[in-house]
Amino acid sequence: MIERINPAELGRPSGFSHAVVTDADRLVFLAGQTALDAGGRVAGDGVVEQFEQALGNLLTALSAAGGRPEDLVSLTVHIVDMDDYRAHAREIGAVWRRLAGTEYPAMAGIGVHRLWDAEALVEVQGVAALVTR
Repeated sequence: MIERINPAELGRPSGFSHAVVTDADRLVFLAGQTALDAGGRVAGDGVVEQFEQALGNLLTALSAAGGRPEDLVSLTVHIVDMDDYRAHAREIGAVWRRLAGTEYPAMAGIGVHRLWDAEALVEVQGVAALVTR
């Protein structure tokens, strides 16, 4: 079971859950993913395109481990340009809903000076809880 908890005292979250509780049979720790394509090059010129590629990479790793997007219980987004990311928040949210659905993990967005790949604008890292279905 995965239960998303959003207490009224904390206000209504938008695009994340305040807490996630699970009695998972198996946890999957997902390495940070940038917008690297299969050839090892950063794909996409803007933050929206790079977020889509990075999230797609994370979901590919999750699928290979036997998980689905709704199994994500925690996600951290590392962002090089926070103002640019926030300016494109609606588009990034639409990418999330298209690729991962409307179940949101506990999330954090962290501004960073740069990422491992100098051209990368965003990196996503997560934890998933796999439960017996």
